[in-house]
Amino acid sequence: MADALSLIPAAVLRNLADKLYEKRKNAALDIEGIVKQLAAAGDHDKITAVINLLTTEFTYSPQANHRKGGLIGLAAATVGLTSEAAQHLEQIVPPVLNSFSDQDSRVRYYACEALYNIAKVVRGDFIIFFNQIFDALCKLSADSDANVQSAAHLLDRLVKDIVTESDQFSIEEFIPLLRERMNVLNPYVRQFLVGWITVLDSVPDIDMLGFLPDFLDGLFNMLSDSSHEIRQQADSALSEFLQEIKNSPSVDYGRMAEILVQRAGSPDEFTRLTAITWINEFVKLGGDQLVPYYADILGAILPCIADKEEKIRVVARETNEELRALKADPAEAFDVGAILSIARRQLSSEWEATRIEALHWISTLLNKYRNEVLQFLNDIFDTLLKALSDPSDEVVLLVLDVHACIAKDPQHFRQLVVFLVHNFRIDNSLLEKRGALIIRRLCVLLNAERVYRELSTILEGESDLDFASIMVQALNLILLTSSELSEIRDLLKQSLVNPAGKDLYVSLYASWCHSPMAIISLCFLAQTYQHASAVIQSLIEEDINVKFLVQLDKLIRLLETPIFAYLRLQLLEPGRYTWLFKALYGLLMLLPQQSAAFKILKTRLKAVPSYSFNGEQLKKTSSGNPYQFLHHMSGGSQISEDGDIAIDGGNSHNGINFPARLQQFQHMQHQHRVHLKTQTQSCKNSSSASQEAQRQEAPKRPQLSELNVVAPSRSSKRAQGS
Repeated sequence: MADALSLIPAAVLRNLADKLYEKRKNAALDIEGIVKQLAAAGDHDKITAVINLLTTEFTYSPQANHRKGGLIGLAAATVGLTSEAAQHLEQIVPPVLNSFSDQDSRVRYYACEALYNIAKVVRGDFIIFFNQIFDALCKLSADSDANVQSAAHLLDRLVKDIVTESDQFSIEEFIPLLRERMNVLNPYVRQFLVGWITVLDSVPDIDMLGFLPDFLDGLFNMLSDSSHEIRQQADSALSEFLQEIKNSPSVDYGRMAEILVQRAGSPDEFTRLTAITWINEFVKLGGDQLVPYYADILGAILPCIADKEEKIRVVARETNEELRALKADPAEAFDVGAILSIARRQLSSEWEATRIEALHWISTLLNKYRNEVLQFLNDIFDTLLKALSDPSDEVVLLVLDVHACIAKDPQHFRQLVVFLVHNFRIDNSLLEKRGALIIRRLCVLLNAERVYRELSTILEGESDLDFASIMVQALNLILLTSSELSEIRDLLKQSLVNPAGKDLYVSLYASWCHSPMAIISLCFLAQTYQHASAVIQSLIEEDINVKFLVQLDKLIRLLETPIFAYLRLQLLEPGRYTWLFKALYGLLMLLPQQSAAFKILKTRLKAVPSYSFNGEQLKKTSSGNPYQFLHHMSGGSQISEDGDIAIDGGNSHNGINFPARLQQFQHMQHQHRVHLKTQTQSCKNSSSASQEAQRQEAPKRPQLSELNVVAPSRSSKRAQGS
């Protein structure tokens, strides 16, 4: 210290601490000259003493003007040292860096100025302090004083120039520093960071691409900045890196894929678009590297397929197709279960387009990796069943395609139908709204006869009789009306002459017994008209209720459709189709006379021309009714089923034991009546006394009286064939 005081005149030291900048500047010039002389003499010990004096007495002084003088003095000393400054940098730079955090903005400003002048002298030699300088500049870029910010920007540009021309810069040491600051929100700091990333990436000898995963997330963060300039700079940097990736033979796709997947779900539209664009390129370029990330990538793509922004939707769909077209081996890290899990999760998406693509993925996996998918069947089956209730018909049809693909195996077919019936049972709205769509589609995909046989087998033993009746009625309506089931309708029409038709008829009969109208419809379809008549005659008072009449109304209207054209044409041969007439008249007698169905059926029967009856087949009554007929053929042979002559007394035909079938129907209907009485009694026991009184005052058969039913005469006898 004493040596330094003797070297620097007292007046110079006073001026160095003066409040006037000009005096401090002149003092600094004096110090520069002194140091230059010492350097020329090679007296570095005295130079060290001068630097120590400037540091301890000035830069660390509690007086702001002293600190300002100390900074300008250190810069002057460095200029005086010129080429020999490098060996004294360890003393010169730290006090300057310390001043960057000074509470006085003017001191911070002069610190920038001092370091700028120092850097101009030593250039690449001060790279050893780069991390500390970078840290200081990062803070100063957001300084509250505009002058300090301006000075820091000038210094920053100089440091960038020095780094780009230096061969001593260590990118490995710099990256951790950069990574720590990439999520800072301050816009000035963000601009500073993007600037450095861009500059370093432009240096051929610095491999910024290799370290891209370390700061990629931070760059994506900046895409949603409120400042248009920062967004633009970040986007420009990302575009440049993406171009480098396309041209690079070696890229770490995996780590970056994880970042992109997260950013694809960003609430910011521009960030999502950029992320999905990167993912699109990665899928094209990544190859085997991306196999372990397929599930994550798919999880990012599927929601974007339904994005509100069209550009994002287009890129997402293209990426989705690219990904689905890739060939991957489950033995090589391709995780079928993970992708299935993603697809299953997206089936709950609020967006229809996403749910549709998720189903396409499940279907694709089934086609490519069937055995692997079936191993995870328990994980996805319930979700697939729930998807049958989806509000979108397209989704439901795709779900059925997936189910049908699974059900190619017999055990899975049975499981599907059982689960389907279970879902119909617990969700009445599913059966009501989607039942027809589901059943018809399955019939197309899995063979209509196979589906109906399996459903019939399950419903035959159904314990919930109310559900069984509703389900059978639904299946019967589909059978009678759907074009997809035309083949099994044709087969059923041959029940009396074709063993396959007979077998199907008997198979359906067992469960169709749950509904009288379903059985009658089945008999009309199979042309077992005598049995239809017997079923109608077997109905008792308790069977004729509102539900029955509603179903009967539907049947009468269906008889007027093209599907039953054959039946209407058979009315032209009353002698041959005697039992058809009797069955139809039986239904007519069950209908309320004022109902529309009664009028429809009565009009149809009246339309039968009188010439179709010959003298032996027709006897007009005294009232002139031309529709009363005998049940004998001209030869006197007994009719068993319309159009065919009985060979066994009418008890069976083509192996069908009709008396046994009738007994089966009556037994099932008895169970339904017992069930109904039990339900009614239970309701009575749980209802209030006032409700019981109201029911007692109500008519015995309110449904029939409301529908103006005219009860058939008890004296009328069932017509017998001779």
